[in-house]
Amino acid sequence: MGSLRPAFANILLIGAACLGPAGAQAAEFIVKTATITEMKAVYGQVESRTVVPARARISGTLSEVRVSEGQEVRQGDLVATVVDEKLALQLRAADAKIAALNSQLDNARIEMQRAQDLLAKGAAAQSRVDTARLQLDVTTNQLAAAVADKAVIEQSTREGQTLAPANGRVLTVPVTAGAVVMAGEPVARVASGQYYLRLSLPERHAAEIVEGAVVDIGERGTGSNAGFVKASEGHIAKVYPEIEGGRVIADVQVDNIGSYFVNERTLVSIPVGKRAMLGVPPDAVRTVHGIDYVTIEMADGPLDVAVVLGQRFDDAGQPRIEVLTGLADGDRVILP
Repeated sequence: MGSLRPAFANILLIGAACLGPAGAQAAEFIVKTATITEMKAVYGQVESRTVVPARARISGTLSEVRVSEGQEVRQGDLVATVVDEKLALQLRAADAKIAALNSQLDNARIEMQRAQDLLAKGAAAQSRVDTARLQLDVTTNQLAAAVADKAVIEQSTREGQTLAPANGRVLTVPVTAGAVVMAGEPVARVASGQYYLRLSLPERHAAEIVEGAVVDIGERGTGSNAGFVKASEGHIAKVYPEIEGGRVIADVQVDNIGSYFVNERTLVSIPVGKRAMLGVPPDAVRTVHGIDYVTIEMADGPLDVAVVLGQRFDDAGQPRIEVLTGLADGDRVILP
C-alpha cells in the first residue's frame, strides 16, 4: 500500500494541472440588438451617358467604311467616305466657267484701257469710258461669284468624309461599302459618354432608394445561380422621379467600368431597408450532430441553448452571426 501512494499523488497533480488555476472563468458576451442594412441583389445594365451618331453630311455612295463594331475612335477620325459623282462634274463646270470669266475680264481690261486712251486723244466720249468701266466691274464680280461657287462645291466634296463626332467606342455600323446613303443618315453609332449601370427596381423599394447610397458590384459574368461575389463598389447617382410599369429607375456611378459591353447585365447589391437583429461572435457557436448551440449564463449555471442561425454581418468592424431564434436581448453568452 505504501508504494501506491506516490503514484496516486502524481495522478492528482496531473489532474489539477489540466483543470487550470482555481476560479478561472470564460469570457462573456452580452447579446444586444443591432440594426443592419438589408441588401438585395438585382441586375444592372451597362449604358453609356451619350451615344452619338456619325452622320453622312452629303448624299451619295459609300466608297469605303473604315470602322467596325467595338473599335475605339477619336474625335475627327475618318469613319467613312461618301462620293457623289455629280460633284466632280459640277467642279469641272465651275473651272470652265472661271476660265471663261477670266478671258472676259482680260477683254474688259483691254476695252477699258482703249477707251481711256481714246478719251485722252479726244477721239471718244466719256460715256464710252464709263461703259467699259461698268463692264469691267461686272465681269470682276461674276468671277468672284464663280470662285465662291467652286469653293462651295469643294466644301461639299470634303464633307463626303464622315468623321467621328467624339471619342468613344463604335457600337454599330449599319451600312456597308457600296451602299447609297442620304444626307443626315447615320453611318455609325459611337458610345462617347462614361459608362454607368441602370437599375430597374420594384416599386416597393422606391422609398428606400436614395441618391448617394453605396452599392456593391458583383464580379463580371456571375449570375444569380452562382451567388453574389463582390468585385467593387459604386454609389447611386440619380433616382428618377417617374415610375413606369411599377418599376423605379436609378443610375449607379462606378469607376473603371470601361471594359464592360454596352447593355451587358451584371449583379448589383443595393440597400433596400434596415432591420434589427441579434448577433453573436462566430466562436460562440458550436455544432453538435448538425445542431447549433450557444452557451448562456443562467442564475443556476451555464445552459446550452439550441439556436437557428442566419447570415453573417459586421457590427462595428467585428464579425457576427445572426441568431434567428433561441436568444433574447440581454442574454449573457459564454465564449470559449
